[in-house]
Amino acid sequence: IRDRNNVIISDSIKYIGVDDTTLDLFESQYIVPNGVSYNSYLILDEKIAVMDTVDARKTKEWFENLDKELKEHVPDYLIVSHLEPDHSANIQLFTEKYKEAKLVLSAKAKAMLPQFFNIEGLDERCIVVKEGEELDLGNHHLKFIMAPMVHWPEVMVEYETTEKILFSADGFGKFGALSHDEDWACEARRYYFNIVGKYGAPVQTLLKKASTLDIKMICPLHGPILKDNLGYYIDKYQIWSSYQSEDEGVLVASASIHGNTKEVALKVVDLLKEKGVKVAFTDLTRDDMAEAVEDAFRYSKMILAGATYDGGVFSPMEDFLHRLQHKGYQNKTVGLIENGSWAPLANKVMKDMLTPMKNITICENTVTIKSTYKDENQEAINQLVEEICH
Repeated sequence: IRDRNNVIISDSIKYIGVDDTTLDLFESQYIVPNGVSYNSYLILDEKIAVMDTVDARKTKEWFENLDKELKEHVPDYLIVSHLEPDHSANIQLFTEKYKEAKLVLSAKAKAMLPQFFNIEGLDERCIVVKEGEELDLGNHHLKFIMAPMVHWPEVMVEYETTEKILFSADGFGKFGALSHDEDWACEARRYYFNIVGKYGAPVQTLLKKASTLDIKMICPLHGPILKDNLGYYIDKYQIWSSYQSEDEGVLVASASIHGNTKEVALKVVDLLKEKGVKVAFTDLTRDDMAEAVEDAFRYSKMILAGATYDGGVFSPMEDFLHRLQHKGYQNKTVGLIENGSWAPLANKVMKDMLTPMKNITICENTVTIKSTYKDENQEAINQLVEEICH
């Protein structure tokens, strides 16, 4: 895929989304080295429906795409799946340009809409839909499925019954512009755990609803249209949203001030590799924190190596553990390594932060380093590695 014109859905359903390749941070916090897409779709039938808008950064391009596909026609409906600004920014402009078009949305979305926009005659412009209701476009019918807290309370998804397409809102989305060809799972996983990850139970509810549908294609609001091997993508979402580990293995996460704690963490990485264990390493002081969160959920086990700092644990580790707590980290085994020159306290602080999390097993064997690695530390390291492996 190199441009919008190569995104083919069907003769009557057109892609009118846009790539954003110059965005520095998605949601002002997540790096997107390959950009992001804001997806929007157009259903051409007896009645014409636009499926969501795009971010304000791409208003001009979106309206150009819409006009190109509409030709001389005028849309009858704007379907509002999700009110987050990267999808809703152009709702008011749309209503001003197409004064007869109706907004089709959930009751919660209608209630929230005035928080974002001042749309004249809002009540007359809105068609509020409920679970299971359908909108007749002619040959196409949109069935509405409520998806509250995936990942906002007003979200709904739409199932087009004729072509069997699920318009999945932020579900099955990923980072990365469509013009950039890359493996789906890595950036979809990072997207899921950092943005949707807290809401596993609502995602499970939505997956149960979706399991009753005959789905031939998934059209998300970010990332590529999914057409082939849909079972692969749905299986990933089942694993992620039920907080299962995707891979048996260990993430070693280090927060080192001067490099001595990191040196010990890398020794642990080497030991695990020698034992044939699948292992990932992250330097929390320098690596992408969102990727560290992704790997923490991906692997079944984790070893934390943190330096003592100001009577606690070095702030990158503290930040990491706070993020895991917010995202619902659970069902894991965790080992602890601390470093401290006069009063090592990192293990206690890390344990205290992990304890409230659900179903976390903390290894009995811990490692304490005083300033730098010494040969006498090796036995404790070996015992921790043995325990985490078994």
